[in-house]
Amino acid sequence: MIFGGNEISSVTLLEAKKTKVSMTHSKRLLEITEDDVTFMEEDTDRLLLPHNDALVISFNVLDFKIKCVLVDQGSSANIIQWRVLEQAKLTRSIIPATKLLAVLNLASVTTREEILLPTNAEGVTKTTLFEVVDDDMGYNIILGRPWLHEMKAVPSTHHQLLKFPTPEGIKKIRGDQPAKREINVVSISCSKGKEPSK
Repeated sequence: MIFGGNEISSVTLLEAKKTKVSMTHSKRLLEITEDDVTFMEEDTDRLLLPHNDALVISFNVLDFKIKCVLVDQGSSANIIQWRVLEQAKLTRSIIPATKLLAVLNLASVTTREEILLPTNAEGVTKTTLFEVVDDDMGYNIILGRPWLHEMKAVPSTHHQLLKFPTPEGIKKIRGDQPAKREINVVSISCSKGKEPSK
């Protein structure tokens, strides 16, 4: 599902069955099976609303739970900070490889390393290629389109959820909204504390 604008169209639940749910939306009847990834307004319970927060989750890499992981549909690469690998003592597993990554402000970052790491999302393990960066980017990991497509994952920033299909049904990872807001406060504080260059 693609959500746009400042509000989400209202959807009325007509009937719920074990294998499918019928929903009405502007005189159209939609059939949704259990394996379809859907977001409901109830998914926003426990969120601080209104919000404009990015989707930041916690995520397992090897046996480590990594916090401050940005789910970014705009990123064409999965990115991990050098310091995360250093703390996990994984720097020996790094593969030399040079790539040029363009960032939002039209600047570019050159990576000189990449690493293959097993990631685990709610019991689903995938070997994931990460570009290694040494610059501070505010997040420990950025999960981009390569990982999202591999997992068939659908993120919703409005609902602060990442949902993906598994053989056991749809699994979800809830965003860490307080962590995202803390990152924003730290970033703003750091930028205000810098002296202007002469």
